[in-house]
Amino acid sequence: MKLSTPDIAIVLVYLVGIFALAQWVSREKRGHAKDGKDYFLAGKALPWWAIGTSLIAANISAEQIIGMSGSGYALGLAIASYEWMAAATLLIVGKFFLPVFLRNGIDTMPQFLEHRYGPRIRTVMAVFWLILYVFVNLTSILWLGSIAVSQVTGMDQFLALALLGVFSLAYQLYGGLKAVALTDFVQVGLLVAGGIAITALTLARVGDGSILAGFAQLRAAHPEHFHMILGPDNPFYKDLPGLSVLVGGMWVANLSYWGFNQYIIQRGLAAKSVEEAQRGVLLAAFLKLIVPLIVVVPGIAAVTLAPGLAKPDQAYPTMMGLLPAGVLGLVFAALIAAVMASLASKINSIATIFTLDFYTKMVPQSDPTRTVTVGRLAAIGAVLIGVLSAKPLLGSFDQAFQYIQDFTGYFTPGVTVIFLLGLFWKRANENGALVAAVSSVVLSIAIKLLLPAMPFMNRMGWVFVLSLVLAAVASLVTTAPASADTIRTDDVSFRTSATFNAGATVVILILVALYAAFW
Repeated sequence: MKLSTPDIAIVLVYLVGIFALAQWVSREKRGHAKDGKDYFLAGKALPWWAIGTSLIAANISAEQIIGMSGSGYALGLAIASYEWMAAATLLIVGKFFLPVFLRNGIDTMPQFLEHRYGPRIRTVMAVFWLILYVFVNLTSILWLGSIAVSQVTGMDQFLALALLGVFSLAYQLYGGLKAVALTDFVQVGLLVAGGIAITALTLARVGDGSILAGFAQLRAAHPEHFHMILGPDNPFYKDLPGLSVLVGGMWVANLSYWGFNQYIIQRGLAAKSVEEAQRGVLLAAFLKLIVPLIVVVPGIAAVTLAPGLAKPDQAYPTMMGLLPAGVLGLVFAALIAAVMASLASKINSIATIFTLDFYTKMVPQSDPTRTVTVGRLAAIGAVLIGVLSAKPLLGSFDQAFQYIQDFTGYFTPGVTVIFLLGLFWKRANENGALVAAVSSVVLSIAIKLLLPAMPFMNRMGWVFVLSLVLAAVASLVTTAPASADTIRTDDVSFRTSATFNAGATVVILILVALYAAFW
């Protein structure tokens, strides 16, 4: 695959434009020095459209585009459950979680844990999230993003990796979250435009010039690729175990990811109001509904256009190779946008947790401008570590990285238990939270060893239930200091606006229609 001159021009215009836009939106009023609130939470003034698009930009990266397209090639539309069920999850986050977080002035998820439970659980989880974000999330986006760039351009992979890291750091280093969130509107627009282009052109090629005919032909030729709920006899049942995607373990993962994950929820925490945050979440839910159209469908089209690929993950790059000059540049720029938006989000959240959950605890009277400096240094350090450790973790020591990824899955049920109890059951205490964290890991390992055939998603569901019971018992048989819980929920209103209610109803009806049509 080679980029033509128009393709290169499109990519360069995008890179220069996004950098210039980030610096422009990061400006402060004359005489105002940027402080921690400005840098880490965009002055708590993000509008709904920035919140909604930034949630999607933080979530979707190159490995997700290529990986989900590959899953579309291998198993079909069923992989879209990750996107469509996320839309339903976002509605819950907007209605029930964000009002509590914003009422209590929460800036980070570890901060919520300390205010609700105590300092021990805050430290444990802050360390866990820093390790996860730097050594799993940041390195995986850098490594897999660099593979995509090197495949398209022929560039040396380490050079591509370093350039992605440096540029993603540079464009948001001055402005922080404001630079990330306000440019994500453009990033997501580019991502959607590029995705629609590759979907339309691949379907048109299947349908001899007609997009709708192409989709109909795909469904007729490969009906097994258009079922959302897989039966036990399906070879991919272990990955997507039937009804568990609707009523089981997928909810555990989604609630943890969308509701209690710093680099995702940080956009909601930076909203100018609860209603603005809820409108942003609603926008993200609608965008989630169309993600499979621009990511999964090209992979299914590749079943007809490029049968017999050695690896499913080759589907998306192969479809890119069919694009004409100019369109290829647009789609490649969208791929880079996905990588950089996700990288910038991770970098900013790493800096936020390090600065607000560690530095300001050690130096409580720190000058506000120094806090920003520490955040920028933390961001630089995170990128440097990510660039240098990406190849050892994902190249030479792939099994070690797989172990780390598996380990994060062990924590997910416990994280969900800790936050749900903290939000909605006042009797829960720090001992119960610590029991949930420990039991989640122990039970996950035990079930994996004793029942290796159990699907991962089902395992998460069972571990969640068992950890919930153990955390509740531990909270009931122990006491916590009366001053440990400073989170107010008694005066929190969970009433939502007519706009949110109407939009949420439409999202749910669309989900029902989609699952009914492709059951």
